[in-house]
Amino acid sequence: MKKDQIILGIDPGTQLMGYALLRITNSTPQVILIDALKLTGQKDIYARLEMIHTKVVELIKLYQPTTFAIEAPFFGKNVQSMLKLGRAQGVAIAAAMQTGLSVTEYAPKKVKQSITGNGNADKERVWKMLEQILKIEKQPAYFDATDALGVALCHYHQISGISIDVIQKNGEKSISKSKKTTTKKSSWDQFILNHPNRVKIK
Repeated sequence: MKKDQIILGIDPGTQLMGYALLRITNSTPQVILIDALKLTGQKDIYARLEMIHTKVVELIKLYQPTTFAIEAPFFGKNVQSMLKLGRAQGVAIAAAMQTGLSVTEYAPKKVKQSITGNGNADKERVWKMLEQILKIEKQPAYFDATDALGVALCHYHQISGISIDVIQKNGEKSISKSKKTTTKKSSWDQFILNHPNRVKIK
């Protein structure tokens, strides 16, 4: 019997860090945990980074995930916010690597495309698809948590070769294994293409 896989998904942030654990049993994903770490109680940015590191290590020790997936930074107009987000992401990655886990990054558009079939889908749409696919009964308090779950499910789709074909038929969807389709590259994807030695991302 194939051993279960456990994927730890992280949506990094300096105010909230979403996290989710997904167990894969016989090719069926099941939610173990979905939640968010509130960081706003600490004003000091370094104290927040310490909280992120502590939480990621704690989750890894407690649930023993087999792989780690995290949402990659996105380009924005606010440089300071981007720098802070990059720090939060780096600390989470360092915590995972410290325990020996392999790390995979996914651009936000990649996650949305994998879950909904639309790289520009909003957070509500992503949540609705996760709710249907994983049969989640209660929506988490923060979208950061659902974003983390989306990252974990996206990683499962990538490593298993599954693509989502969303069919609006009687309110249902179909999930099938198929060849990847070619889509128009986002500005982030184009940056990666032009600078292959600077970023490693899926």
